[in-house]
Amino acid sequence: MALQSLCSAAGSTARKVLVLASAGAMAVTGVIALSTTAEGAASTLGAAAAQSGRYFGAAVSTGHLGEAQYTNTWTTEFNGVTPENEMKWDTIEPNRNGFNFSPADQITSQARSRGMTIRGHTLVWHQQLAGWVSGLDATNLRSAMVNHINGVMGHWKGQIYAWDVVNEALEENGSRRQSVFQQKLGNGYIEEAFRAARAADPNAKLCYNDYNTDGINAKSNAVLSMVQDFKSRGVPIDCVGFQSHFNGQSPVPGNYQQNLQRFVDAGVDVQITELDIEGSGSAQAGNYANVVRACLNVSRCTGITVWGIPDKYSWRASGTPLLFNDSYGKKAAYTSVLNELNNGTTPEDPDDPDDPDDPGPGDGSCTATVTTNQWNTGFVGTVRVTAGSAAISGWTVTVALPSGAAITSGWNANRSGNSGAVQFTPVTFNTDVGAGQWIEFGYQGTGTGTGVTPSCAAA
Repeated sequence: MALQSLCSAAGSTARKVLVLASAGAMAVTGVIALSTTAEGAASTLGAAAAQSGRYFGAAVSTGHLGEAQYTNTWTTEFNGVTPENEMKWDTIEPNRNGFNFSPADQITSQARSRGMTIRGHTLVWHQQLAGWVSGLDATNLRSAMVNHINGVMGHWKGQIYAWDVVNEALEENGSRRQSVFQQKLGNGYIEEAFRAARAADPNAKLCYNDYNTDGINAKSNAVLSMVQDFKSRGVPIDCVGFQSHFNGQSPVPGNYQQNLQRFVDAGVDVQITELDIEGSGSAQAGNYANVVRACLNVSRCTGITVWGIPDKYSWRASGTPLLFNDSYGKKAAYTSVLNELNNGTTPEDPDDPDDPDDPGPGDGSCTATVTTNQWNTGFVGTVRVTAGSAAISGWTVTVALPSGAAITSGWNANRSGNSGAVQFTPVTFNTDVGAGQWIEFGYQGTGTGTGVTPSCAAA
């Protein structure tokens, strides 16, 4: 059963309003190292998740980035990140049209340098609003909401994998929460927010995010109905986030996986966005394993984010709900998660010459396809690299850009050149691609980026 009492509005507020300390300087030391053991099993959470094309992220606060163990654990163990408070309205737009991106940029710049998947959290939410927002009339509130979405998403356009566009808009019985947005803008504000978000960054995944929706209940039924309605009318929605806060006494709902699957069946991805589970020892480890296993069993469950790194910085610290203890020691829950991400087995060494089933380095082929989102003056391209019938241990993709087009930034790949025939090669965590599996990288540029056909060569 999901944590009903702690995930009440009051409990949610306690979590979301953690005080931000000023961050120390962050030294970028290179691309995140997502390693494997000598036997071939992934030895970090991010590397293990990447084996199935998923991310395993953590919510991170700038207030702790001056602590070496905190930053090192984040950049070593995880291949994804969600800024904990730095993208919320009261921090990012404290005064109307006065945007403050610096706190979140400290996180996103480090994440991009290491090829991490970044989730944006959150654009429209009834908590942590700047004081000026609640006093607006309907016309000004609608304008402010759209302007906020445009300003925030525009700042990181092409860099954020998924945005929590609207957060916690429903009550436990499935009715609309009577937030300032609901009261002044009515039922249409969620749809308006999603449409504005699609226009602001056509390449980002657009998510609805909520708590106590982990099982099949009145609230999750209401979210599902909203998704089905949006899909039927062409309202842009790509994913649903499940916060998945559990306590030590309540196990993961037996229909947890079934619930995730029914959202996928409705046509959206699902993501576990704020996972933490109170408890310790084998009981906590088992609950974590159940959540991870459910995600792995659902093809469009694209990633998992734990809400924090060590227990001492959790909003529920007394319940010791995270994967690392106060001294950054790996708990039994950590081991259970890593084992699940490694499919419960130790994979054989892919470079073992004595393995008769090992195709060997470079034995295999790959294909590349690109999806391009074009606007007036620029474009974003998402390239998918797919291995053939044999695994590959490296790849090079060449994209021949049209005349006048130039790449200005990219993620999840190294590149050579910015115009003409641009070559892309792997970063540390996406070098190996299993037989029939795929990875994705992306780029943003100016000019016209459509009409390209990428080529792929396996290493």
